[in-house]
Amino acid sequence: MKQITVGGVPEHFNLPWHLMIEEGHFTEQGIDLNWKDFPGGTGAMCQALREKKIDMAIILTEGIIKDRIEGNPSKIVQTYIESPLIWGIHVDANAPYTNIADLENKTAAISRYGSGSHLMAYVNAENNNWKTDNLKFEVVKNLDGAVNSLANKTSDYFMWEHFTTKPLVDDGTFRHIGDCPTPWPCFVIAVREEVLISNAQEVKTILRVINDETQNFKNRKDIDKLLAARYNQKLSDIQKWLDLTTWSQSTLSPHILENVQKKLLQLDIIKNTLPASDIVHIVK
Repeated sequence: MKQITVGGVPEHFNLPWHLMIEEGHFTEQGIDLNWKDFPGGTGAMCQALREKKIDMAIILTEGIIKDRIEGNPSKIVQTYIESPLIWGIHVDANAPYTNIADLENKTAAISRYGSGSHLMAYVNAENNNWKTDNLKFEVVKNLDGAVNSLANKTSDYFMWEHFTTKPLVDDGTFRHIGDCPTPWPCFVIAVREEVLISNAQEVKTILRVINDETQNFKNRKDIDKLLAARYNQKLSDIQKWLDLTTWSQSTLSPHILENVQKKLLQLDIIKNTLPASDIVHIVK
């Protein structure tokens, strides 16, 4: 058995991986696939890839591109979620803010620097014609940290995936005041370069298994009910999320890669760009 460790956020996007592990589809192929949850999100996964604590990651497109440019020894092997991520913009339920304009020059809670919550704060600022130089951040590690930070007023707003955060809106912890979709496909699969060399066949097999599943994932019997139960979601919210979400089995296109890098450069999040061959690996 070849052992491969995969990291991802503990969110509904990644249920196909859990089902394939639970149903034994990787072990049938001689692969012991270990899943590691990262509640801290993309920034934490980038660090884990660098430290060789995981071999692969289902990770935000903009986050891994930024970290690759800054020296992460991993490459993108394919797009995982083709559709945008809907970043909900949230404040404490008792905060005085009622719309996005109220948050200009306020402090954003972020899981860590280089995370999606950090990078998308820049996209949101640009969307609203704010000066990005004025953005302020408070590192809170994860969703629980954001709840405490907003309640204690050490930060003012928190951007996190809309549907993951919805239960906290429903129970009166947060108030949702807007959304900020990513202007590109949101999740990709990244693999450490060392693993791409030493375990090329296993990477190819893993992608084949997961792609076979995601092609038909929405057609699984009662998949909406299973998702709602596993992720503490209302059935109606999960059904809406499923309608908005498209899985991919394709390589990240050079055009999209160029657009992401242009945007990150424009927002001064990266200092330089790289050619597609330095960021994307084509699995053959």
